[in-house]
Formats: sequence, C-alpha cells, structure tokens
Amino acid sequence: MGVDVPAAAADALAGILGDMLAEPQNLSAVRDMDTAIWLHGVDSLSGLLLDEIRDAPALLDIGSGGGFPGLALAAMLPDIPVTLVESERRKAAWLIRASAGFPNVRVVADRSETLARAERDAHPVVTARALGPLPVVLELAAPLLAPRGRLVAWRGRRDADDRAAAATAAGALGMSFVGDPDAAPIPDASRYFSIWEKATDTPVRYPRRPGMAAKRPLG
Repeated sequence: MGVDVPAAAADALAGILGDMLAEPQNLSAVRDMDTAIWLHGVDSLSGLLLDEIRDAPALLDIGSGGGFPGLALAAMLPDIPVTLVESERRKAAWLIRASAGFPNVRVVADRSETLARAERDAHPVVTARALGPLPVVLELAAPLLAPRGRLVAWRGRRDADDRAAAATAAGALGMSFVGDPDAAPIPDASRYFSIWEKATDTPVRYPRRPGMAAKRPLG
C-alpha cells in the first residue's frame, strides 16, 4: 500500500492479532494468522492512506470489538490520543488488556449514545468498522463529532440502497457526504471507505436512546 510500518508497530500488531486469535471469547470469525493479517491488519492500516486518518489530531473508534481498526491505528499513530468505545463488557475488558502497552489509548466501556452526552461535539475524527448499516453509523457518530469533523466508516460491498438511506439520515443529522474511495485490495474481499463531514450542528434529539439507531434506522 505504500504505508511504512515501523518495526515496533509491526511487533505490536502481530502481538494484538496473536492474542485476539488465542482469546477464548469470539472476537473474530477469523481463526488463522495469515487471514487475520489481511482481513484485520491490512484492512485497518489502509485507513492511513486517507488524509483524515493520517493527519488526525485524535481518533475515536466506535464499536471497537477486537481492536480493529482502533488499536492498529493507535500502534501506527503513537503521538495522538485514540479512544476505543465498546459497550460489550467482555470485549471492553479485552481491549483494556490488549491496550495496556499503549499510553495513547483510552477504552470507554459504554455505549456511544451515552458517551455523546458527556463528549458531544468533541472529536475531530470518528472511525467505525463492521458496525452496521450506514444510517446507524451516522447517527452514532454525528453527535460525537466536532464541527467540520469527519466520520470514516470501513465498508464492505457497495450497496446503493444503504447509500441512499445514509443520504437521508445525513440530512437529519447535519452531515454531508465527502466521498467513498476504495480501500486497499484484500484477497477475496471488497472494501471501501464512506467519508462524511459534520456540516451543521446535529439536532439535540440525536442520538436517540441506546439501541434505537439500530432498531429504527433513520432513512
């Protein structure tokens, strides 16, 4: 990809992937290291091809799960604060253990809807990977974003219906579409980024109470 991975970051990433695969709880459907390197490691690091990620003063990752892309980006960007948000307690506990050697990482064991009440309009860049339909991701991210802040969502196959629903949701949330560049090529997988900017204030009624974004998506 043209991304320079320092030896220390490579060691850290290998350690995270190895620990994730050895973890008894189901952090990923991937069970072998070679596949994990591609589907988790390379997929996460491809975000560094984007100016939004590479030049970010801070990152907040929603639904961090096994730590990708959040922990991978934290390893590559040690000089910026990275917040990992994970509501499932066992996964949050894993993230706390996995990030013990990362002084730039904070783990929030809570829902993003709850965090938005304390840190509304506070984050310059929000990331999300495998979190759900775009309208859901937009509703969870928009209240947390600072004005002119950007959401970078890792996506799989392009879906015209999902994109159209996202445009409707964005209108309600004060978000505007920036672009949807392809991600790095990965064997037997389709990947792209969906990038959105917070153009105007998100109405105070968003996010709705926890779970409503997924239960009744906007758009």
